[in-house]
Amino acid sequence: MTHRANRVLQVAGLARVEGEGALRVRSVDGRVESVELIIYEPPRFFEAFLRGRDFREPPDITARICGICPVAYKLSSCRAVEDACGLAVEGGLRALRRLLYCGEWISSHALHIHLLHAPDFLGFPDAIAMASEHRGLLERGLALKKAGNLIMEAIGGRAIHPVNVRVGGFYRVPEPTELRPLADTLKRALENALATVRWAAKLDSPGFELPYDFLALRDTEGYPLDRGEPVADTGLSFTAREFKEHVVEHQVPYSTALHSRLDGRMYLTGPLARYSLNSDRLSPLAANAAAEAGLGPRCRDPFRSIVVRAVEIVYAVEEALRIIEDYERPDAPFIDVRPRAGVGHGVTEAPRGLLYHRYELDADGRIVTAEIIPPTSQNQSAIEHDVARLVEQHPDLDDHALVSLCERAVRNHDPCISCSAHFLDFTRERR
Repeated sequence: MTHRANRVLQVAGLARVEGEGALRVRSVDGRVESVELIIYEPPRFFEAFLRGRDFREPPDITARICGICPVAYKLSSCRAVEDACGLAVEGGLRALRRLLYCGEWISSHALHIHLLHAPDFLGFPDAIAMASEHRGLLERGLALKKAGNLIMEAIGGRAIHPVNVRVGGFYRVPEPTELRPLADTLKRALENALATVRWAAKLDSPGFELPYDFLALRDTEGYPLDRGEPVADTGLSFTAREFKEHVVEHQVPYSTALHSRLDGRMYLTGPLARYSLNSDRLSPLAANAAAEAGLGPRCRDPFRSIVVRAVEIVYAVEEALRIIEDYERPDAPFIDVRPRAGVGHGVTEAPRGLLYHRYELDADGRIVTAEIIPPTSQNQSAIEHDVARLVEQHPDLDDHALVSLCERAVRNHDPCISCSAHFLDFTRERR
């Protein structure tokens, strides 16, 4: 193919990602001059309209930010409010929250792997076209997603925007007999999860190593989901209260979404970071699945993030089974929370990475200020960097192939903008 040193690749509307955005890549003399992940979706003002609300309202309001990971928003919000009020939810109530989070991980990862990401590896434009040759794969993915949804329905009241979570715990907690039927479903899901790891391990990767820092939670026990302290692979660690001292947001002129730096450096959060910083905390079955898939103790290849997500499904299913087996119904569904003036911080591991909430309350429990930093805004600079490196490494690809590769680079990180069918309007500008 003819080498084209100077060109502009432009994607007018990204799809199979969540939300409204575009992508523009400009290269000059074979080197990428700029990459712009353009988020043109209007601001949603959640932080603004939380101001003046009662301290019990943020979990239900912020859950509406995302229909795919509402549990992450609810639990990060609860942790921040509870922190401001001087409360830590532990014991059986905390176990139920972790179980609910397992359901969201299973559902979200299964959706991404089988319906959004698999077509990139198998050469299909979308999951519907892929079904003609890979029906069993899609059915397995849907069965896994259903298992996750059933957990969220049992604990949260419904799978989309669960309604049973509240500051201090839950409105209602289930009897052990209500959770036992889930165990049978999850045992079947475990076999499907292991099969998914084996399938994902065989997928091809162009070979690509991420050069930037990883940031994830690390807990005193177990793989991080609902709690932990932020740590980086540089050795940096800090508390949730210190989050904003290290993670600093900044605005770029072409996007309504903020970008982030970790102590001035580009970084990545999400499955690759979580796994690389916590692979020693996986359950034995999940650790064995990761080893058989060839992951090693760390993984810096974003094209293998699909394997890491599959391993995390195995862990989440196992963890859910463990919690159900050990479950004893708490004496009360919630701890009474008394408001006080203060600032609270909450950070959990959404499927896509660290989700941070900060609330300032007045003495009456009204929200004075609110701040939310989702995983995708933290990862946008890294995604742009991935695209730039891939374009420079493949200068002889034609426009169609190069755009497809850029799409794959974006979807490796499962950016949480509204999901749809496939990417795009594409225009090419020659110089």
